[in-house]
Amino acid sequence: MLCELHDVFGSNFLFTWALLSLLGIGAVAFFSGSVFLAYYAWPNYDQWRRKINPEYPSAEKVRSEVLQTLKGLAVATICPALSLYLAQHGQSKAFCGVTEQYGLGYNVLSFLVIWVVADFYEFFYHYLGHKFSLLWSQHKAHHHFFNPSPFAVIADDAMDQFVRSAPLLLFPLLVPVNIDILFLTFAFFFYGYGTVLHWGFESEWLSAHNQYINSSYEHYYHHAFSIGGKPIYNGFFLKCWDQLFGSVPDPETKCVCSRCELLKGNRSEKKWLEVKKPNYAVLLSPSFWIG
Repeated sequence: MLCELHDVFGSNFLFTWALLSLLGIGAVAFFSGSVFLAYYAWPNYDQWRRKINPEYPSAEKVRSEVLQTLKGLAVATICPALSLYLAQHGQSKAFCGVTEQYGLGYNVLSFLVIWVVADFYEFFYHYLGHKFSLLWSQHKAHHHFFNPSPFAVIADDAMDQFVRSAPLLLFPLLVPVNIDILFLTFAFFFYGYGTVLHWGFESEWLSAHNQYINSSYEHYYHHAFSIGGKPIYNGFFLKCWDQLFGSVPDPETKCVCSRCELLKGNRSEKKWLEVKKPNYAVLLSPSFWIG
């Protein structure tokens, strides 16, 4: 698919970068925008009972998330654009579709390898971003959003976005890889699941107390309590990386997931009525963005 698009629109690097940036904006609107509309624009009590932080972020915070996302997106598309450019000119090991040399089995296996290796890569860079002050100086911009909305998925500084998108360039330089599988894995599995992690609500089918997969609770906890020199819950999909590196809360730390809060009686209808519901309609006003 990407190869065909690249053939149609030419091999100009800047044009490819602009096209991927537009596609990225579309992905943000689809994933983050749809979740935001469903859970933030028209809040209701049944949903709020599963909200991790009982408060909603202000419209000003959401505006900052969107603006930071757009800046991050402009950098995040540099590596994939360069990857497509090199593939078009035969300067990488990327290929398209199912070929005689790389059949269905290879594509399935490469998807699994990409997923696991990229998951560790994302974890480790994130872990280092909290471990060392130099990297924290870049990453802390993302922690401006301590109670994030779905628009905060890639609301990072430029260096963070460049490094995190680097696997889209590095994988095809190192091993033969289906370019469509590589890009779609990052688009759906990483941005798509990133939307879940920044959702702000807990799922009924994935408990924060499970031992294997990070939920939106772990990532909310990370935003709220992980600071420079204090890496906590830095993982993306798999919890095993944080468990191996010890970047988990102290076992005695009180859980504040929505399920536990519900059991404590902290999600009553009375408390819901006391919660301030921001007027997100102002996000539709051009003057709000200019101001």
